[in-house]
Amino acid sequence: MHEKTVARTRRGKKTRLHIRALGMHRLAVHRTAQHIYAQIIAPDASATLCSASTVEKDLKLKSTSNVEAAKTVGTTIAARAREKGITKVAFDRSGFKYHGRVKALADAARAGGLEF
Repeated sequence: MHEKTVARTRRGKKTRLHIRALGMHRLAVHRTAQHIYAQIIAPDASATLCSASTVEKDLKLKSTSNVEAAKTVGTTIAARAREKGITKVAFDRSGFKYHGRVKALADAARAGGLEF
């Protein structure tokens, strides 16, 4: 594995341990070169409560690898979380930098009603 990947997974693991100690719902984000994925996971990590990604056909995106697509995923995950009655989450960026598409998703989720 590349050094960057090892470092990212190490950072992500550290964050997940802290969130587990808090006992909160977790908004986990995963980013690839073409897509971005978000899911809300139960505090005991037993179930994924809701998810959204650029792979979904019903979002009707022109491009899946830009900031606009990340904003759409952020508002979608916030709406689905509110439907389930979830308002407070901990943001798990999975070791990715809080910049660009990850930041756009987080800002859109906050604007959609999630608190973190």
